[in-house]
Amino acid sequence: MSVGTWESHHDITTLLYRYTEYIDAADFDAIGELFEHGKITTRGMSGATEGREAVRDLYKNTNKVHPDGTLRTRHLCTNVIVDIDESAGTATARSSFLVLQATKDLPLQPIVAGRYRDRFERAAGKWRFAEREMSVEQVGDVHEHLAFDLAAFIDQA
Repeated sequence: MSVGTWESHHDITTLLYRYTEYIDAADFDAIGELFEHGKITTRGMSGATEGREAVRDLYKNTNKVHPDGTLRTRHLCTNVIVDIDESAGTATARSSFLVLQATKDLPLQPIVAGRYRDRFERAAGKWRFAEREMSVEQVGDVHEHLAFDLAAFIDQA
């Protein structure tokens, strides 16, 4: 793998950043669109969520939307490393994420940290997600963010 062209690198990192923008805005339809041809998995959990509707519904059913219509979060995607195979039309990316949240009842604080491992493919000249593996490594107070207890799924030993 290599760094690929500037255009490919830009298109791939833009996909990463669109995801963070869409989730903070609670735009679950847009997140679903990003994974129309892709799937999401979580390290340590079995199964995958595949396709537009399934991904949209996953986010819609697990995230708490606040009165302002957002999640009241800021998802940061950092330390992005992209490897691109231009001739094959494939790429991978590794990155770290940090989720901050502030609500009426929760002061601004980090609530989740982890890593993404992504695979991309180029179809009809455009890059798209093929797979995202999420690895949650640290969990704080997510009661204002998620509709389930994330910490129960994570070994924080």
